[in-house]
Amino acid sequence: MEQQLKKSLNFTNYLKKTKILDFDSSIIKSLIKTRKWDVMKNADKIEHIYNYVRDEVKFGYNGDDNTSASQVLKDGYGQCNTKSNLFMALLRAVGVPNRMHGFTIHKALQKGVITGIWYKLSPKNILHSWTEVYLDGKWFNLEGLILDKPYLTALQNMFSECKTTFCGYGAYTDNFQKPLIDWEQNHTYIQENGINQDFGLFDTPDEFYSKYQQKLGLFKKWIYRNYVRHLMNRNVDRIRKNER
Repeated sequence: MEQQLKKSLNFTNYLKKTKILDFDSSIIKSLIKTRKWDVMKNADKIEHIYNYVRDEVKFGYNGDDNTSASQVLKDGYGQCNTKSNLFMALLRAVGVPNRMHGFTIHKALQKGVITGIWYKLSPKNILHSWTEVYLDGKWFNLEGLILDKPYLTALQNMFSECKTTFCGYGAYTDNFQKPLIDWEQNHTYIQENGINQDFGLFDTPDEFYSKYQQKLGLFKKWIYRNYVRHLMNRNVDRIRKNER
């Protein structure tokens, strides 16, 4: 029965290496060896890697959604899509099957991180994704790793009067002071309320980004990559340091 289940799920596709999921890179191999994730039980692998990507890889904006896992690790920061790239690669490196679920979210979710004219010029719908991880016959939606805890805590302190729904600064949740971001063999979320289009499941991020890309012209892409995202990262850092 178990063999039939594995065959039907096509685990080979959920463990394969790709250009984005480059878990054979030396930086990823070194991290796994140092953290000893490869010798843990699968549930512990997921928990430890999840916590690492959530809190030790800071919330921030990389150059492109399809940034490779090794580059995200080198950058030391990521957003929903790029953290998912890294999370998937690390899990596959230690034999934990996973897949990507692709969406768009409304740009209101990012208001505060991106401001002024740049917010007005940003596309209404933004590509979004989370990683679905397979353990003991179940798939878990793990979106709650996007915001590192120091940033989220600073944000909660900024808006301490908000006890229910909060939208902005990278979060959209109905329980702002106690969002479901800790993994205890459950789904985790921090931006799911912003979803406005569901693209379905993909074996790899490469497959997703070959079909869907952020709707920006070449000039806007250049401006975002070389200027706007750096402003956004500075805003995030100021919040994290309680300077705003």
